[in-house]
Amino acid sequence: MSEPPTVRVENQLIRFVPPEPVELDVAVSKLGAIRQDDYAVHTLATPRATIIVDKEGRIVIHGTNRMEVARHAAKEFLLQLGRSDDGLKAELGGIIASFKFANQLNMPRLMKKLGKDVEKDERLDCVKVNDTRHNITLYVWSNGKVIVENATHANLVAMAAVYWQERLIEEKIMMESDSDSEAD
Repeated sequence: MSEPPTVRVENQLIRFVPPEPVELDVAVSKLGAIRQDDYAVHTLATPRATIIVDKEGRIVIHGTNRMEVARHAAKEFLLQLGRSDDGLKAELGGIIASFKFANQLNMPRLMKKLGKDVEKDERLDCVKVNDTRHNITLYVWSNGKVIVENATHANLVAMAAVYWQERLIEEKIMMESDSDSEAD
């Protein structure tokens, strides 16, 4: 059996709900945030993060996957607005993660064997796998790179990576490396 892929969390959606909603126009006038329809976007230098204020006055933090950094960014944003972070509630959203299989994948075989659970994504030049077992979506490239979206936890992605690695080997979708075939 081969080594399980190493999972890396790329980003996690973290939203903060202040007791009093942040007004979009105030973020624009006080901080120079950019208004885009029902959102305001502001970039923080320290900590480095992108702040998005939605139409309900909630604060979404992008650019970090660590709660303490996201909390610090939300606090800094509120302080710049002249507000306290007292009563700020956090909500965790889905994560974006990645991993890489050790070997290349036979994409036509993957499409044939997995049938209804996959579709070709021409724009990204990959195959999109709807993983109902783990309730996630995987974007799989022929070089073995996988991007996962809609996951709730890194451990779920790790379990999915092991499951898919075993299944791809079993279905003979994962190609043998040169060193494996020489040993036979």
